[in-house]
Amino acid sequence: MTGQGRAVKRQRLAVLLLTTVILATGCGTAQADHQAGPAATLAPPSLAASLVTSAGTWAVVPMGGNPAFWQLVRYSTAGGRWSLVTPPGVADNGGLVLADLGGQSLVAGFRPSQDLAFSPLAITGDGGKVWSPGILDAGLADVPDALAAQADGRLLAVLRNGVAEQSATGVGASGWSRLTDRGALAASPAGQKCDLRALTAAAFSPSGTPLLAGSCSRPGMAGIFAATATAAGTWRAVGPALPQSLAGRAVTTLRLDTSGGQTLALLAAGTGPSTSVIAGWTSDGGGHWALGPPLALGGAQVRSSGLGAKGAVWLLLSNGRAETISAPGGSWRALPTLPPGTVALALGDAGQFDALATHGSTLTAWRLEARGVTWNIAQTISVPIQYGSSS
Repeated sequence: MTGQGRAVKRQRLAVLLLTTVILATGCGTAQADHQAGPAATLAPPSLAASLVTSAGTWAVVPMGGNPAFWQLVRYSTAGGRWSLVTPPGVADNGGLVLADLGGQSLVAGFRPSQDLAFSPLAITGDGGKVWSPGILDAGLADVPDALAAQADGRLLAVLRNGVAEQSATGVGASGWSRLTDRGALAASPAGQKCDLRALTAAAFSPSGTPLLAGSCSRPGMAGIFAATATAAGTWRAVGPALPQSLAGRAVTTLRLDTSGGQTLALLAAGTGPSTSVIAGWTSDGGGHWALGPPLALGGAQVRSSGLGAKGAVWLLLSNGRAETISAPGGSWRALPTLPPGTVALALGDAGQFDALATHGSTLTAWRLEARGVTWNIAQTISVPIQYGSSS
């Protein structure tokens, strides 16, 4: 398809999405990113992220400068290459968030940008070849785990105004309902235990229980909450107990995601130069946790992060360092100096890493073989970005 043909297709799909939301729910009004109470003490990681599903490795990367044109790429183990699979037809300058629906299926959520007051959704059932449109008539929060999905089609979303919504019927506008909000959860006995300040992530447990996470001001308390099946609208605290060395620090949940039968939580304890990150894994919705060792950030921030197979995690820090931990019981490992322009990493099944570096409209994948010390160019993709446009 020519560039002009792609542009026409995108315009038609954008019109279809806008018409759908007007007819189904009416136009939403713009809302500023806001949650009641004092702001969280740590900046959330960038939306640049990666995750591994049975369809391969997916990565979200910003390209094209400021404002960014966010792109979605997928690495297929069978094909051995990265391919551009960004859903067409919707402005993506606000960023993309992903949720695994199982198999070849994935849902992508677009954060509001420019004149959008809601979050269009796109769903694929074939690994990103074809996308179908959907609607969330509200704006997704600016966090990488603002959207969660179950294989049965249920969705969970954290909104930029501190509300959590759920959908039992997929990506249609009429399927969404309010689950709770930051104020209600903070006022609950579970929320009061940690003095909840903001919602930062959503996930489903392996058994399908909705989970929400946030930042807390009470030292040593990790704010992760599970919906109680026996009493609608009630929540219980299921966050891990932190090591004594971190017990005096306020805790923010940076990531919360379920994959391969276990839920990963990435927690930041403390502020400024004293901040440490700790990863925790649970397979029973927070009943029991396995924790990795704390990683001292030395004053750096977590710039982006992502998940690999079998519970592996990677971090890209603001000082240029990259760290990874493979699984419960493992230890953090520093990766070699990253290629210039790296915005995200991707961890393959064989233990190799790809550093995804962007420059203008060029995306370069640099490969680091398992336990390697040198990054080598594996692939270069020229991304068709329409500068001066909004999609």
